[in-house]
Amino acid sequence: MRISALFAAVALALGVSFTPVLGPQAQAEPLSTEDALAERVMGDVTAPVEMIEYSSLTCPHCAAFHAEKLPELKKKYVETGKLRIIQRDFPFDRLGAMGAMMARCANPMRYHQFIDVLFKQQDQWAHSQDPVGALVQIGKLGGLSEKDFQACMKNEDLLNGILKMRQDGVAEYDISSTPTFVINGEVIVGNQSLETFEEAIEKHLN
Repeated sequence: MRISALFAAVALALGVSFTPVLGPQAQAEPLSTEDALAERVMGDVTAPVEMIEYSSLTCPHCAAFHAEKLPELKKKYVETGKLRIIQRDFPFDRLGAMGAMMARCANPMRYHQFIDVLFKQQDQWAHSQDPVGALVQIGKLGGLSEKDFQACMKNEDLLNGILKMRQDGVAEYDISSTPTFVINGEVIVGNQSLETFEEAIEKHLN
């Protein structure tokens, strides 16, 4: 995929115009580190079933889950108020950590869109000749200026918070690979079948 085509696809997914600067849509003020590290919840926070997803943005199995399983789970359980999904970072490399930092520095209203885009376009940005430059451009399309991107990457407290999130996952759930899911305390490792996820959710609904 040509780089211009990549950014056009990213812009479409983020719901913005394909322009270098987003103008009035851009984020007005950078998030505090505390706000950047706050839980990112998809769905009704009072949903009876909670699924925590530990993933790395450079993990192909995580990308496959987001492409193959998540849309169905969202439609059947999230949008009906039965399931809430909490995204937690578990980066395995520098690029995965940078992607996680960027998504958390962006407007929280676009967080899940950022995650979807980064997974869908994983092969293009993570394996490009200039992956950091690709992240900068994706950030711009989502309302994060290059200046804010650079400030985000220099935020050691944010990086340490993300690494602590990973360490806590290891300590609490013995996580060693991604994706790993925790559904109301039940640990499911890997991009399992849709039926496996549905059975676990239904069990806790009943």
